[in-house]
Amino acid sequence: MRSFRLLILFFATALFASVFVLPASASTSAKTLKWVDQKVSFSAGGLTVYATYRHPSNDHKAFAGVLLIAGSGPTDRNGNSTEEPGPINTLKTLADWLSLDGVASLRYDKLGSGKTGLGSFASKPDSIGVLPFEQESAAALRFLAAQKGINKQRLGVFGHSEGALYALLLATGHAGTVPPIHALGLIEPLSLRYLDLISVQIGGQLAAQVQSGAITKKLSATVSSTTASAIARLRSTGKVAANLPYGLSSVLSPSSATYLYQADKIDPETLAASLAAGTPVLVTCSSADLQVTCSEVSRIVAGLSTAKAKTDLVKLNNVDHVLKVDPSGAATNYTRDFPFSPVLKAALKTFVETNLK
Repeated sequence: MRSFRLLILFFATALFASVFVLPASASTSAKTLKWVDQKVSFSAGGLTVYATYRHPSNDHKAFAGVLLIAGSGPTDRNGNSTEEPGPINTLKTLADWLSLDGVASLRYDKLGSGKTGLGSFASKPDSIGVLPFEQESAAALRFLAAQKGINKQRLGVFGHSEGALYALLLATGHAGTVPPIHALGLIEPLSLRYLDLISVQIGGQLAAQVQSGAITKKLSATVSSTTASAIARLRSTGKVAANLPYGLSSVLSPSSATYLYQADKIDPETLAASLAAGTPVLVTCSSADLQVTCSEVSRIVAGLSTAKAKTDLVKLNNVDHVLKVDPSGAATNYTRDFPFSPVLKAALKTFVETNLK
């Protein structure tokens, strides 16, 4: 049976800068802006986190700033992963769009990705829980807010996929003390509890394989039962058996048990419901996203409604999980040179101009 591909596979000092020229016609300013991709680093929980700070180099007014948080897996500051055969550039594209809208940004290599790597966790990856990722995101926001050109009254946090969960943790105070957040972006957000998500995704893959004739209904039932037992044990004990059969060990393994056990305790809908009333939130989902469905995202929207947040829900069509235009939504196309969604680009511009300017 084919191995499962799941959403949850996850496992400052300036160095130099690249300069980009933004045409005046695309800028919120009347003059041409030069944008710098400055490589920086900061400390978080004993780790050195490496990042890129995108900011204008030739304007003295204070700019809004947005922290970008990557999704699951060894996904780096640009939205690329060592598990993929080429670049995807989801976060780099979001940073580009924000530049066009006159907004600075910080994106970073989270634990297990890019130059940050595993750091002190290299010898004990099975001990990694939620805390290091919370510490990274909080330290990143504090770093961004401390930059000379940033308007601290105009800070945003945009998270893609799993990154949206950490955006919510920051905004609700669960990730520690951080500067006030004035707007959130929950882009194709993780919307179910982690182990529920695993169950749903495995179930979907099994159904597809039964329909295609790749596996029998009997085998599907066996894998479903094995999955349910493993999840029940993980939820009750925090442990999972080694070498689970049928490819399940790729997502339910002792090395990821601590993280999954802790992350599963967080219900995104409940977390969203605790957001401060009136918080502007951009939420997206897409008809072609095979990893996070609009039905699932409706749970987060319901939580935001309970919180009385100022929610802007954007439903995309024929856009995949990594924000590229692809009606198939196939994960095998994530690295293809497909265009990113122009609808999302326009929605982001409107949201930023309304809530961060």
